[in-house]
Amino acid sequence: MPVALDKTTRLSLKKQAHHLKPIVQSGAAGLSEAVLAEMDRALTDHELVKVKLVADDKASFKTEVEQACEALDAACVQQIGRTATLYRPNPDKGDA
Repeated sequence: MPVALDKTTRLSLKKQAHHLKPIVQSGAAGLSEAVLAEMDRALTDHELVKVKLVADDKASFKTEVEQACEALDAACVQQIGRTATLYRPNPDKGDA
């Protein structure tokens, strides 16, 4: 089940993500297993990541982001253009 974010948490994450560059980029194959695996690794390492997805239009981009969030148990913090910011807390990290 994807992570649910309240408004203040979402705004805080947007501020943190502002300076980030996309870590994962999909290719012509779209949201493949390899792309999902790389997104999973990035979320485990960083918790907050930007991803760039190749999509034909806004609707297909939004669908791909929703599919990725569902598959990775992550939350979409924001979508700008073809870039989405995803967040998934790492349970191994403490509250440090």
